[in-house]
Amino acid sequence: MRRHLAAAVVLVLGAAGTTLGQEAPYFPPRGDWERRTPVAAGFDADALAEAIAYAQANETTNPRDQALQQALSFGAREPFDGIIGPMSVHDGMVGVIVHQGRVIATWGDPDRVDMTHSVTKSFLSTVVGLAWRDGLIRNVDDPARDYMPFGVDLFEAEHNRSITWDQLLRQTSDWQGTLWGKPDWADRPEGEPREWPNRPLAEPGTRFKYNDVRVNVLALAALQVLRRPLPTVLREEVMDPIGASSTWRWHGYENSWIEIDGRRVQSVSGGGHWGGGMFINAWDMARFGYLFLRHGRWGGQQLVPEAWIEMARTGGPANDAYGFMNWYLNPGQRIVPDAPASSVYFQGAGANVVYIDWENDLVVVLRWVSGNSARNEVIGRVVAALPE
Repeated sequence: MRRHLAAAVVLVLGAAGTTLGQEAPYFPPRGDWERRTPVAAGFDADALAEAIAYAQANETTNPRDQALQQALSFGAREPFDGIIGPMSVHDGMVGVIVHQGRVIATWGDPDRVDMTHSVTKSFLSTVVGLAWRDGLIRNVDDPARDYMPFGVDLFEAEHNRSITWDQLLRQTSDWQGTLWGKPDWADRPEGEPREWPNRPLAEPGTRFKYNDVRVNVLALAALQVLRRPLPTVLREEVMDPIGASSTWRWHGYENSWIEIDGRRVQSVSGGGHWGGGMFINAWDMARFGYLFLRHGRWGGQQLVPEAWIEMARTGGPANDAYGFMNWYLNPGQRIVPDAPASSVYFQGAGANVVYIDWENDLVVVLRWVSGNSARNEVIGRVVAALPE
């Protein structure tokens, strides 16, 4: 395994432009980011301006108050919809475009900290990847139950015993139970209301179902393995090394506190469904995306193993367009038609988007764009404006 990782690093260094005679990749220092004008970067400046104007014209029309939006969306169709974590009010669309490591354009206020909703899941899956990197999770195909300490019964029910880390990461676990006062069936319930509490169960791994209760199960399981608050792990192992600001915060719920090794620790949430999740600015989202554009390396450090990234960006048998949460894929250019099939994006409600494009050396952050159609159009227009 170590030989494979070493070989992968050599390949990455070559792909990133560190072979003889080529410019080494640029990594922005903390608190600064080199800029280039679209013209200097070779973009079609008029086409890029039109892409940005299109984005600005397609800000979501949903309420900016996220508590109100939650009540009008999930709260309108879900039981147990009470908010148990912090919410925020955003202040309009934000965008950042990074090409070949340099900032080409911004709009809105990239310094403003907002909820990022389910982009939080990509931070969560990354933290799980760090546990895998350090051998705390030996194999993602292992049952998560085998890693739980005595007295933690997350996976003791018969249906849950075989659930693997991979199935949790791919949202195919069909975990059954209640966590932090939220039953699994109450999240995006299907069928007739009278049938919700006794829904039919799927064999773990066979059915994709987006479900924040199960995401929070993964967060709690990862906390049991790492035995440190997940935001602390993320800060020390990823966010500080990539030069992120000190303004981001990863929240849990008012009732998601547990005791580990005699300390009171909050288990964080994987999104903002009931409040909480990652509150972050667009600059830090761009740095996070740029880390993966550079295959998990930052400067001279391999922060996230490339082998983990390859697993994260590989679709599963139940959904070929979804890797590890929330790595959305583009197989056959089916999801984002004007983007390369190899591109990925992290996405949460809002919509909040981090688009990563290795073929074009491009990262795009979009905040509060109106939906998937507008997201695709903006990304397609930015790609069309790239240098020939």
